[in-house]
Amino acid sequence: MQINLTGHHVDITGALRDYVNDKFVRLERHFDHVIDAHVILTVEKLRHKAEAAMIVSGSRLFADDIKEDMYAAIDSLVDKLDRQIVRHKEKLRDHHRIEGSHRNSHKEGSHT
Repeated sequence: MQINLTGHHVDITGALRDYVNDKFVRLERHFDHVIDAHVILTVEKLRHKAEAAMIVSGSRLFADDIKEDMYAAIDSLVDKLDRQIVRHKEKLRDHHRIEGSHRNSHKEGSHT
């Protein structure tokens, strides 16, 4: 997975970059079809915002979160993306299951 990390009004330190990379590896464990992620970290006064757009096997997922601490914002962002990835994965699995059931019902209908 390619992670593009950008900072607005915040220096992207090595520790911050490592933290984001470690968290996003967790997302890749759930679903290995994550192609690209663009993460933007922004600081405005006491608001620390983390947002990310991800390309996942043809779909685009987006999430953001605002906290008083950047690490907390990243944690919450990853949790939101994790839920979206699981939902996306289930949708793909259900879609394939429905296709299979339609094939079986067509075969059964042709015998009668």
